[in-house]
Amino acid sequence: MRKPRGRFRRALRLTAIVAVIAIVASLVTTIAYNWITPPRTAFMIEAGEPIVYQYVSIDHISRYTIASVVAHEDEQLGTRVGAFSIDDFMARAQAFGSGQPDPSGSTVPQQLVKNIFLWPSQDPIRKGIEAGLSEEFDFLLPKERIMELYLNYAQFGPKLFGICAASWYYFNAPPSQLTQYESEQLMGVLPDPDNVRRAPGGGLDISATANPEAVDLINGAANVWVPRQLEGMGGWQAAVKTIGITDTAADHAATEGNSDGCSTMPQDVAKRLQSEGVG
Repeated sequence: MRKPRGRFRRALRLTAIVAVIAIVASLVTTIAYNWITPPRTAFMIEAGEPIVYQYVSIDHISRYTIASVVAHEDEQLGTRVGAFSIDDFMARAQAFGSGQPDPSGSTVPQQLVKNIFLWPSQDPIRKGIEAGLSEEFDFLLPKERIMELYLNYAQFGPKLFGICAASWYYFNAPPSQLTQYESEQLMGVLPDPDNVRRAPGGGLDISATANPEAVDLINGAANVWVPRQLEGMGGWQAAVKTIGITDTAADHAATEGNSDGCSTMPQDVAKRLQSEGVG
């Protein structure tokens, strides 16, 4: 009888060791995202090449854009303790279990870890992993860094990722120069990026021939939801201040020419535009 018991104890010990190693590896990986920004995420790989993407530092992203993300995607990002509230999480779990629509939507930390590590489906396993990883990110990374990663990895069009590529592709301008209205329009792209198209002369296509659902999302974000939320938060300056940002992109103009400044059109964007007969 002793031998089976000994094998059980060894198996239990091995399981515990593997669990500890997995936890440590997860924590180390999360901490590393304070300094590294890998050029591909799980969602990019899922989309398939050719991906249009280029990293940009948050120093060189319009504060209008950052404020719009806070207002549209996660007003409590800078004030909430944790990646999500337990009440919202339970409401989402109950809605999912009963086949009802999501009553609240994912927070920025939840969306971020989903984009980096996970897959698009709504299954409970993915949701559970997402919850754990998002708590790690929220605890180990400053909110400003979470926003920087989010804006670099968010999808803004078919195989088009990150605010650097989006600003040049749609508006022929660096992300530091995005206007408030352009920033608010881009928030309407986030829920359904695969159905958004560039207008022939530049900008987001909201013409009669564009996808009507995409047009509704873009116009709704720019003309209703984001302005209303920002007004309730006390304006765009107050919104960015909630995540610790008190300067402007113009304050970093001297370093915009660096490799992380996105001051010129990325080669990936130029190739995409050329393939579409633009330029």
